[in-house]
Amino acid sequence: MGIGLHRNEGNLLPEADLAGEMEQLREDLRAERDRHLRTLADFKNYRRRIERDGNTLADEGKRVMILALLDIMDDLEKAIQSAADEAQPIEQGLHIIHQKSLALLKTQGVLPFESVGTPFNPHLHEAVAMVDQEGSEPGIVVDELRRGYHWNNELLRAAQVRVAG
Repeated sequence: MGIGLHRNEGNLLPEADLAGEMEQLREDLRAERDRHLRTLADFKNYRRRIERDGNTLADEGKRVMILALLDIMDDLEKAIQSAADEAQPIEQGLHIIHQKSLALLKTQGVLPFESVGTPFNPHLHEAVAMVDQEGSEPGIVVDELRRGYHWNNELLRAAQVRVAG
């Protein structure tokens, strides 16, 4: 017989078969490693997507709550304006509530922005009327009916304004 036996390991298989089997095992190991790395990458991407989606849902929940609070802020501002004509303790109480509400909104990243005296910006303002105002240039906001707010440097709610025509 002309088949050489691999005697060092006491195996009766020919050397060529052992080398082929070892190469096949190496390829199988590489393939399993590649599958493992792809699965790991897929899992990391899945986890990032779940975190991002969770943050988006949380922000949307906050947005709904903040918008409802802004309606209360509008009512407080109207009450302060109407109470300003009379020097009564109710005005002081309203100012305190208003300031506390603004502070609460600020902790959540919500900040009001001023519109009166600024040029009309359709990205920040919602024009509800054009008015003739002496001393005001056309296109300048002359009155704010509802205050606008930013949330984390993005527009949360546009200001409703009257613009000089």
